[in-house]
Amino acid sequence: MNFKSVVYRAHDYKWGHDPLSGEGAKRNGGRFNRKGVPALYLSLEIETAFAEVNQCLPPYPAFTTWSYFVNCDDIIDLRDPKERAAHDIHLQDLACSWISDLASKNVPASHKIASKLIKEGAAGILYPSFARRNGSNLVLWKFGKNPPHQIIPYDPKGFLSP
Repeated sequence: MNFKSVVYRAHDYKWGHDPLSGEGAKRNGGRFNRKGVPALYLSLEIETAFAEVNQCLPPYPAFTTWSYFVNCDDIIDLRDPKERAAHDIHLQDLACSWISDLASKNVPASHKIASKLIKEGAAGILYPSFARRNGSNLVLWKFGKNPPHQIIPYDPKGFLSP
């Protein structure tokens, strides 16, 4: 599906100079990307972005919140039970304890899902937030400044420009 909307991201201030790199997720891994795979984690609501950044990190005194415009093809909406069923994906696998799995040297179910969908050509997924009830998130694995996987920071004063 094509996803076109404004989204939000609360990220470490040190990535403010390069908000579309996906480098932080690539270095550290995340729920839907193993180390070495760049990804952008975004939220459909600003409140969800705040909840997401605070769930796994200690109190974070310095993070930056930005809004972005996304116009991206090849998105799979895993908030929809029918779409999950079509891809043989279960909600409990999306919600797995991925940090605990990694600490135990197990491959998280969410990493298996991401690897499968990336191989099938997905640019990203919409998924329910596990940090904020009724919140939604978007993770992108294919992204850039131009369609068909476009994401543009809203930066009218040029704060994000190098």
